[in-house]
Amino acid sequence: MDMKTGNCLDLGRRGYNEVLELQRKLVNLRASNQVPDTLILVEHPHVFTVGKASPGEIPSEISNVPIVRIERGGQWTYHGPGQLVGYPILDLNARERDVHAFVNGIEEALILTLKEFGIKAERIEGRDKAGVWVEGKKIASIGAAIRSWITFHGFALNVNTDMEYFAMIEPCGMPSSTMTCMKAILNGKVDFVQVKESVHRNFEQVFQIELKRTVDAQIV
Repeated sequence: MDMKTGNCLDLGRRGYNEVLELQRKLVNLRASNQVPDTLILVEHPHVFTVGKASPGEIPSEISNVPIVRIERGGQWTYHGPGQLVGYPILDLNARERDVHAFVNGIEEALILTLKEFGIKAERIEGRDKAGVWVEGKKIASIGAAIRSWITFHGFALNVNTDMEYFAMIEPCGMPSSTMTCMKAILNGKVDFVQVKESVHRNFEQVFQIELKRTVDAQIV
């Protein structure tokens, strides 16, 4: 595959709804070829999100943490400080419309990242096993959505995450004890910036794309 070029938007810490609107805007722009493939990297304030697999009435918040219903697949998850969230806006028309390869690619980039920090991670085959696992515990979740073969939503890697928030829900329909983070595995706080740089680099390698890094979302 020829090396492509695109953007990496490093947004620091931003509100969930703000970044959701940015994703939707980018999907439309990518579909009309006004922007290249883009990876958003961001850290969110505390928020629970609920995918399409959880029908019915959803409360507006739990323990003062807001809840947002969204269009990705999957059920409940948590985002918050210390967690690296990535939203790839990729045109799968140029990648043979292969959703399975897209999800596998995200998993591979995260597995390579964790390896750099001395953590042996793996993917587990199965429809309900998307994400990255370490000794039977889930360290990264994936919840993608696709519109006109443009991807959005994405992945969440638990770096220095406060795992107590997962105990308020059933993340991905599983017991909260299933979840883990890099800090817990390594018995100490991890350099968040280094993790972000590693994810950026490994995403480029796996998806064969050179991503120009910027902190300015106004380029869209």
